[in-house]
Amino acid sequence: MTIETPGIRADANSPLTAAGGQGLFAAASAVAADIKIAHSVFALPFALLAVFLAREAGEGAGGLAAKLLLVVLCMVSARTWAMLVNRLADREFDAANPRTARRALPSGRLTVRQGWGAAAVAAGAFVACAAGFGVGFGNWWPALLSVSALAWIAFYSFTKRFTALCHLFLGGALGASPLCAAIAVNPAALADTPALWWLAGMVVCWVAGFDVIYSLQDLDFDREAGLASIPAGLGARGAAWVSRGLHVGAVTCLALAWGSEPRFGVLFGGALAATVVLLVTEHAVLVRRGLAGLDLAFFTLNGVVSCVLGAAGIADVLL
Repeated sequence: MTIETPGIRADANSPLTAAGGQGLFAAASAVAADIKIAHSVFALPFALLAVFLAREAGEGAGGLAAKLLLVVLCMVSARTWAMLVNRLADREFDAANPRTARRALPSGRLTVRQGWGAAAVAAGAFVACAAGFGVGFGNWWPALLSVSALAWIAFYSFTKRFTALCHLFLGGALGASPLCAAIAVNPAALADTPALWWLAGMVVCWVAGFDVIYSLQDLDFDREAGLASIPAGLGARGAAWVSRGLHVGAVTCLALAWGSEPRFGVLFGGALAATVVLLVTEHAVLVRRGLAGLDLAFFTLNGVVSCVLGAAGIADVLL
């Protein structure tokens, strides 16, 4: 099915493409602007923290640095893949939704063919980087699990069509990051480092909670389009309470991570307290300002949460 917006067709035969109006650089720029690479900050600090929690005792600085680099490359390429699949899967809905109609695909700045090409490059980069752990360190588990990991994080894009629990699927996609990082660095750590699992649980609840908030801006459109979401099902008030409950769950998981990991000390405890303050502030901003406060509540405060927790946890482990 071809989606048309005023004067522009957003399919593989777009006049922009036929006329040679888009080069590789323009397409890459459209991808980068649309998927917002900077938003990798939500999950990346937890993956880096997992590296330090899971690393083997006595590992040299060179090997650790190489593993950190591979983890960063895996995270960025995996998120790029997942976001492109999301944009491709939702392009018809995005074209019909005034809030998203100017995204790269529905506006015609990126064609479907280019989108899938970029997604394939990102997926290939992820598999190659995952294989780097096997080539460089003899750990082939990341390579063996790479395709299933890509499938898992892409699956979220289709869940809104059949379940209001789509927010938890998004949380699960990001919540896998500390576990995957641990498998890449030292698979045995999953068995003897329970904090890794509590951190994953925290990310699931935290991300699902703020995704419920983010979805408030599409409440009316989701209802009209027959899409499932907690705001569409429960309304703004009910969704706000679900989000608060999920964030209480996130704080609980953080407290359990702190209590279960001897290397976490006063710095992580302080970050836990700061997280409580930031999440309370996030919900207070939404109560006072509504959707007008969404940028502050969704992007800024949650970015600070992940960076503070990641930095404090790594510092405690190192010190």
